[in-house]
Amino acid sequence: MQAAPQATGIQSEADRLRARAVWLYHVEGCTQNDIANQLGINRVMVVRLLADARRRNEVRITISAPLTDLIEIERDLEQRYGIRRVIVAPFTDTEGDPVKVIAAAAGAYISGEMKPGMTVGVGWGRTLYNTLPFISGATLDDFRVVSLLGGIAAARRFNPAEFAWQFAELFQGEGFLIPAPAVVDSPETKHALLERCGLAAIFEMAEKLDMALLSVGGISTLTTSYRTGYLSEADRRSLIEAGAVGDVLYNFINQSGQVVEHEVNARVISVNLAQLRRTPERVLISGGPEKLVALRAAIENLSPTVLITDEQSALSLRNG
Repeated sequence: MQAAPQATGIQSEADRLRARAVWLYHVEGCTQNDIANQLGINRVMVVRLLADARRRNEVRITISAPLTDLIEIERDLEQRYGIRRVIVAPFTDTEGDPVKVIAAAAGAYISGEMKPGMTVGVGWGRTLYNTLPFISGATLDDFRVVSLLGGIAAARRFNPAEFAWQFAELFQGEGFLIPAPAVVDSPETKHALLERCGLAAIFEMAEKLDMALLSVGGISTLTTSYRTGYLSEADRRSLIEAGAVGDVLYNFINQSGQVVEHEVNARVISVNLAQLRRTPERVLISGGPEKLVALRAAIENLSPTVLITDEQSALSLRNG
């Protein structure tokens, strides 16, 4: 069978799930049990999804489920990088800024994944901040949000604390912040804050996360990290000389995804990447030409369970 996309724009999670079930069944020849295991649903739901697709006239001689070309890209990336689920937001502008389409796709995903009793760790940055208008809030009992990075006073819109609080408010949950700067003046100061100022309790919470929502920072241009003034131009140049291609929560990594040997990494107040890799659900939300090298490196380091990116970035990841 062949796939012919009929719609553009961001799909709902129900549409995307149905389209993936159709693709796996009619194109890849998976059994209904295989599909249930891959999508994390039961077999009865698979049967309903396939029946619903037929009722909607999405399955004829061809598959006409929305954005089928993107589903093929998603499957390729899942298999190439060993990611359980990839979500690719449609974006045809090779020169444009994909933040809004990534944020919209991420918001739809996040809305369907938040459940009572969860503890969710959150990063920061422009992409994550832009997910907020696309998230459907709800009142969830025993819901906790943990900021994974210290505060940045100069970046009001993209401050880790601001995003964490707004995210917690969407679900009427509790927010837990790291009451310290994101970058301090020395490793000694960092050690003192962790040992004597109660920060260790927050980092202990980060050991028990159900999910982490993370983004990637580039280093080749003046991204949010450098506009805040916490990292200077001298820091940026020095990090590049040390092999850094970008960061996750100010943990600066090289092209292979390894944390670089640099004094900045020794004075950052954030959850380290080894700790994040122990989180059951690691959702990496990022894209854009200036972040591609860093995004590949972050995938290597974190082994995300979910990747949400844009069409152009996804094509580069698949072809690069």
